[in-house]
Amino acid sequence: MAINLSVNLNKVALLRNSRGANNPSPRVAAHACIDAGASGLTLHWRADNRHTREGDVRDLRAIAAERGVEFNLEGDERPELSALAAELRVDQFTLVPVRPGEITSDHGWELPAQTEQIRRVLAPLAERGVRTAIFMDPVPEAMARAAATGAHRVELYTEPYAAAWTTPRRHDELERFKACARALAAAGLGVNAGHDLNLDNLPVLAREVPELLEVSIGHALLADALYLGLVPTVQAYVRACRGEETAAPVTR
Repeated sequence: MAINLSVNLNKVALLRNSRGANNPSPRVAAHACIDAGASGLTLHWRADNRHTREGDVRDLRAIAAERGVEFNLEGDERPELSALAAELRVDQFTLVPVRPGEITSDHGWELPAQTEQIRRVLAPLAERGVRTAIFMDPVPEAMARAAATGAHRVELYTEPYAAAWTTPRRHDELERFKACARALAAAGLGVNAGHDLNLDNLPVLAREVPELLEVSIGHALLADALYLGLVPTVQAYVRACRGEETAAPVTR
């Protein structure tokens, strides 16, 4: 079974913001991704509005509903974010810890220390029918603790796996990821993944990790789209989610 591809369009919003006006448009990009076979759309709304804004969340939630794909909203525990997720009844809300000054998400929640902090955010959303997920580092022994947060899924942080792709650690990181996925499934939790996944390293996960339900990919996909075009790139990532090898642009 193919993994669902949710395309993160933050970088389209970032490029738009760098110039002002509405070009490139996250709305237009969203339709193009869906037309190309994406199963969902993702936005991570940060407090500083450096890429995604509240209006983008509202726009893409409406597009996803209209087109019959899922919408995944990511972000931290600030009240306005979870309130928007509840108001819009997003398909999935992924709670991600944020460290001041970080360029991108680079760590998961610490459990059990932050369990109650997470529960307070997720419980009201679950009551409104929103599927919830939390972002975690790929530490197999920590996976069982995630169930106590009330989350339905865990998004595993795949940067260690991606960073090891061309090194001797590649096998070990893959095995660690597989152990995490098995532990999550045993705990009754769904498995998502994201961060630095690309056309090189994604097909292996698709073939080797049957528990994996969804990947959220933004930076690498949109970087490849600069060379290949957005629609062919999304189509290539959809094939990668089925475990098929696809030649990536010669940039890595």
